[in-house]
Amino acid sequence: MESKDLWVELRPDRPSYMVLKGTYGEKTHQAFRMTRQGVRWRFQRLFNNVYVSAFETILFIERIFGPELREHAIRISKERYELRQQAEQNGFQSADLLQSRRQPSEQAPSANGFEK
Repeated sequence: MESKDLWVELRPDRPSYMVLKGTYGEKTHQAFRMTRQGVRWRFQRLFNNVYVSAFETILFIERIFGPELREHAIRISKERYELRQQAEQNGFQSADLLQSRRQPSEQAPSANGFEK
């Protein structure tokens, strides 16, 4: 969001964690297309679980192999990000998005062979 209605604060507990602060009004619902609880859940999942876990993994790898790999990893991740952006501009859509747009009658049978 462009406005400063939301911000992140660090809670210095042990272990520390990030908290989303600010106004969870109608603008948030419109911008993220989810409820206030959905925004809080996604924030918790992405920022405190996924994002922090990625850095834990980086620290683990660098402890074993050294920090020399960091430059390569950053370069590769930037290249992948740029390729993903180009694919989206060229009309690429993720499989999840395509699946969610299918009509119920078009849904594939489940893994056990029975309709859902």
